[in-house]
Amino acid sequence: MKIPDCARCLLYSHNPHLVCVVHPDGVDGDSCLDFRLDPNAEPAELWQPEGASYYNGELILQPQQRLTQQQQLELLDTHPMFTGKCPQCEHEFDRDYTARVHWDCPECGWMDDSI
Repeated sequence: MKIPDCARCLLYSHNPHLVCVVHPDGVDGDSCLDFRLDPNAEPAELWQPEGASYYNGELILQPQQRLTQQQQLELLDTHPMFTGKCPQCEHEFDRDYTARVHWDCPECGWMDDSI
């Protein structure tokens, strides 16, 4: 049985009837102990579709962004999660960010509508 590494192996025969010199019929399993990387082998193609990335060999589609880059930067500059202050009245929020889910201001009534 031929495995994906065969095409990059120095011992690969490039013959439709023989897999390689050491294992003419191929190997049993997912790997070969006799694999030797061919220095002249074509490198693996690193192509990926736009809007997706490979992580650990798995294609992951990136989620569609709701906000433009400008809106994201504005959110970083004004949201209490990042500044610790209400964007309307400058009320200081407690710094316990791990427990906080809503960022509504108790002073002026500003409401976080980002989620």
